[in-house]
Amino acid sequence: MRLRALLDTDALGLRLLGGEDELDRTVRGVMTTDLRDPSRYLSGGELVLTGLAWRRDATDSEPFVRILASAGVTALAAGEAELGAIPEDLVAACARHRLPLFAVNESVAFATITEHVVRQVSGERAGDLAAVVDRHRRMMTSGPAGGGPDVVLDLLGSDLDLRAWVLSPAGRLIAGSPDAEPGLPSVVCAALAGEHLAAVRTGRRGPYRVAVGGTTYSLFPIRSTGRGTGTPGAPGAPGSRDVRETVLSDWLLAVEADAGDWPAERLDLLEGVTQLISVERDRRDAARTVRRRLAQEVLELVQTGAAPGEIAARLRVAAPVLVPGLGAAPHWQVVVARVEWDGGEIEGGAVAQALLEEILVDPLSSGPEPSDRIAVAHTGEEAIALVPLPAVSSEHDGSEAGLHADTLLAAVRDPLSAGLDDDGRLTLGVSASVHSAEGLRGALEEARHARRVAAARAGRVCAAGHQELASHVLLLPFVPDDVRRAFTARLLDPLRDYDRRHRAELIPTLEAFLDCDGSWTRCAARLHLHVNTLRYRVGRIEQLTSRDLSRLEDKLDFFLALRMS
Repeated sequence: MRLRALLDTDALGLRLLGGEDELDRTVRGVMTTDLRDPSRYLSGGELVLTGLAWRRDATDSEPFVRILASAGVTALAAGEAELGAIPEDLVAACARHRLPLFAVNESVAFATITEHVVRQVSGERAGDLAAVVDRHRRMMTSGPAGGGPDVVLDLLGSDLDLRAWVLSPAGRLIAGSPDAEPGLPSVVCAALAGEHLAAVRTGRRGPYRVAVGGTTYSLFPIRSTGRGTGTPGAPGAPGSRDVRETVLSDWLLAVEADAGDWPAERLDLLEGVTQLISVERDRRDAARTVRRRLAQEVLELVQTGAAPGEIAARLRVAAPVLVPGLGAAPHWQVVVARVEWDGGEIEGGAVAQALLEEILVDPLSSGPEPSDRIAVAHTGEEAIALVPLPAVSSEHDGSEAGLHADTLLAAVRDPLSAGLDDDGRLTLGVSASVHSAEGLRGALEEARHARRVAAARAGRVCAAGHQELASHVLLLPFVPDDVRRAFTARLLDPLRDYDRRHRAELIPTLEAFLDCDGSWTRCAARLHLHVNTLRYRVGRIEQLTSRDLSRLEDKLDFFLALRMS
């Protein structure tokens, strides 16, 4: 049963003091205690009832609540008979640990609450236990080896009437129940992935209950064991402790249902499903090991300045594995990515590798193996992908072929930004296509330069392509940070202050004026303003900054300041 159901039962005399956002938590049992440390008697999921006899002063609340939260307790209900009003230090401690807190009216006996919870929970378990155990056995004996995650999802649909999908952290559909066709729209997939990543980063306990497009979903993390990577420290590897090492690589199971009312056995069943799908994830990672190793060997030759002939020979040998089915070595592009976390204690190379293997997949593809033509290596903080392209015809110069930085991240920017939260960044650079081994070294440096251009921009997820390296924007990443900040503040802060005080729109007007190359009529039309109003705004900009927007030098300064801000 859910906490919300307890609060809605007037006879229980419960009053909510904190944790309104957590009322969909499931209560699996009840325990009464006044021990200072009841952890040995807790198994998780309990509603703990206490008369507060353990509290001697305000300093006792924090350790008591910390013990309950660490044990996985669902909520705490404190009686008012002993102290009257519930102490504020207990309310504050529960808020810090995201533990819902109820006050129990002194007229209500703890036995009344205990009897009600036991009766509700036992009734739910009795009706579902036998069927759940049987389904769990069948799923464990079937396993995913015969058909990937679809086998397990088929059992969920046929036995439990649950529509479910496996999604990547970027929101790509990997598998879905047969009766869930045609599957989830891509916009819903991206929204669910974003909700999942945001919940993981805020420390919420799964499953995560979310509503998207008027439909309720429960999201279950699918955590890789790391057995298939063979890479110490890889995402999901045993011993990983910081959530940032795995949050951007773990799959998720989205179930079209509200798991808040499910009994413990059904939740355990879904946990078993995620473990089976995790085995499939490990198998897929193991299949990628050879491609990763070959990519690493080719890139080491490129970076150490090996002769083009040696690189070409290695590519010919690797081609059947790197580009199965193409028959001949194609043109190539190089993509470089970095994931960086505040503090620098988390190495981002393996995370960036897993992300590139996901991002570079055709967004319209589905299934766990559409990336079998993407080879990604990583060294330290950087991941590098060799992306094969179909050979272009002789009449086409190939300048527009292949990946484009401005569209590469469009579909995944929102969910990945949720996973990066406020302490991580993903920056990515894309080279032009090259048609021979001789061009790979230049393509790698080009992609690295483009990534540095992306790193100079604002935002958690940024990309830049080779096209941008032909402009003055190439210079911006090499300007020291403090110089950039001082330059933009000196030029734009007066306009921002004016906009804030007067609710004006001088900054958007300046951007539009520069985009229109200083054309009064085109800019006025774009902004839906009279030309005289536009002239007034531009005049105010010039007055506040002591600049002249008819001068090329001042226009360029404004343009650079806007790009760096």
